[in-house]
Amino acid sequence: MTETIGHILNAVGRHAPWLRAAAWDPVGLQLGDPARPAHRIAVCHEVTESLVTQLSGFDLVISYHPLLFRPLRRLVAGTAPGGRALRLIEAGTAVAAIHTNFDAAPGGTADALAAELGLADCRSFGPIEGEDTVKVAVFVPAADADRLAAAMAAAGAGHIGNYSGCSFRLGGTGTFVAEDGARPAIGSVGRTEHVAEMRLEMIAPKAREADVIAALVSAHPYEEPAFDVYDVRANLGLIGRVGTVERQPIRAFAAMVQAQLGGAQRVAGNGEVERVAVVPGSGADFIEPALAAGADTLVTGDVNHHRARAALDADLRIIDAGHVPSERPGVRALYAAVSDLTTNVEMVDAPDTDPWERS
Repeated sequence: MTETIGHILNAVGRHAPWLRAAAWDPVGLQLGDPARPAHRIAVCHEVTESLVTQLSGFDLVISYHPLLFRPLRRLVAGTAPGGRALRLIEAGTAVAAIHTNFDAAPGGTADALAAELGLADCRSFGPIEGEDTVKVAVFVPAADADRLAAAMAAAGAGHIGNYSGCSFRLGGTGTFVAEDGARPAIGSVGRTEHVAEMRLEMIAPKAREADVIAALVSAHPYEEPAFDVYDVRANLGLIGRVGTVERQPIRAFAAMVQAQLGGAQRVAGNGEVERVAVVPGSGADFIEPALAAGADTLVTGDVNHHRARAALDADLRIIDAGHVPSERPGVRALYAAVSDLTTNVEMVDAPDTDPWERS
């Protein structure tokens, strides 16, 4: 049986959970119908103008860079992203993006860049803010906790990576007095009750908050369930990697980076390199986390003058390898990952992926 676009993307999401993407990052299906079959699948770095004509005949394109970064008010012909989207829709080609969630995923873009540069003893660093999240804490008799948790999970709570139904429970004693007009599920009107209860906690995307609360109220045995809702920062993806290399002058290490990644390169700082942090793409925002992770050098892209100066002032060397070159190992890893999940996958590339390499 031919897999659908939705089946493919669900499998991709198990490899690189969609909720681990940065909040600003429009990952997932951007164009197309998830119920349509996916006979031919393309993987690319970015859906550029020259690439659109190569995508004819593909049912699904999984692009590392999103085609549509910003909301559109119209789709009209042209060479802008909206024009490309229009042509792909007319051709029946669906487009999905997997970006910062793949950066953070095991075996994803950050790991691929670290491996390409020979980093050893790697660990993750650099949290990225995901979509807005809430934690719902509710108090319920222990006998009803499983049923209530299942109802909340069905409404969208309790997902952490590839795990569902995640909750935390702590026992205690709840007290209340049912007043006139109440219909208590436990006890009698006018009498103080002491009930063995569980504090049940589950997280949920803020976008599902209303559904989760509605499910909670519907499934709870009490007439007036007690619950709290908190805005939280939870289960953030880590977009960088830090590891060690053989101690060497920075110019020698930079020459190796250039040989491995290609593209334009800039180097800020002198001295020797031993503990290296890598962030694929635009990593200037991760200078401070790289320092906190003990790095003496950061390899990334898109570092401006002021960020480079601040890094040098803090004794952190910078190798700006370029946005696209620092991501290329990850795009190869993406192709390998999708090929492991399904058949009929092709890598498609274009000469204009990197705007800085045009002649």
